[in-house]
Amino acid sequence: MIHLEQVSKTYRTADGPVHALSDVTLDLAPGEFVAVRGPSGCGKSTLLLIVGGLARPSSGRVVVAGADLTAMSPAARAGLRARRIGFVLQTFHLLPYLTVLDNVLAAALPGQPQAARRRATELLERFQLGPRLRHRPGQLSTGECQRVAVARAMINGPALILADEPTGNLDHDSSVAVLELLAGFHRDGGSVLLVTHQDFAAGYAQRTVSLRAGFLEKALAVG
Repeated sequence: MIHLEQVSKTYRTADGPVHALSDVTLDLAPGEFVAVRGPSGCGKSTLLLIVGGLARPSSGRVVVAGADLTAMSPAARAGLRARRIGFVLQTFHLLPYLTVLDNVLAAALPGQPQAARRRATELLERFQLGPRLRHRPGQLSTGECQRVAVARAMINGPALILADEPTGNLDHDSSVAVLELLAGFHRDGGSVLLVTHQDFAAGYAQRTVSLRAGFLEKALAVG
């Protein structure tokens, strides 16, 4: 599902170059759940941006779902993201003026609006948000907002979910609820790459990898 080959990323700043990733090689098999650990500033979020095609590496090769992102145009990468990849972030990025249902539908691929509406409704009901369909984000708890964000990530039936600290703003019970949704996606055959600083969140993964100052360290099996 993911193949990174000697991927490096350097940001140019007024104070000089910042090496976010250095020669990272990583594989994630279809249907695998992997957690990425490491201190703040070690390159975890940059790794997710590159895997999601939202940032280009300075060097190296990035293959996701059989597609070489480093050889694709921006438009082709955007199309791959829409069809195959779902994102769940620490900040929910819900549109405050849209209802819960319409926030999920905003990410749906065009062409089959009725089918998308049925799937969005089914996802939200499965996530215990059925009574909230016509509410707006300001009427929801933080945990409910994140469950809406997970539903939005799943609306197009992606093969891969990239989750960047998805429980960072949540209490324990809400965190467990969101992680169980990601675990359910994994049990159904989906792949998950989770960035987290929380031990219990990483425990949902099959294995963990560690980043330190942009370098990949050893991988550990979980459980």
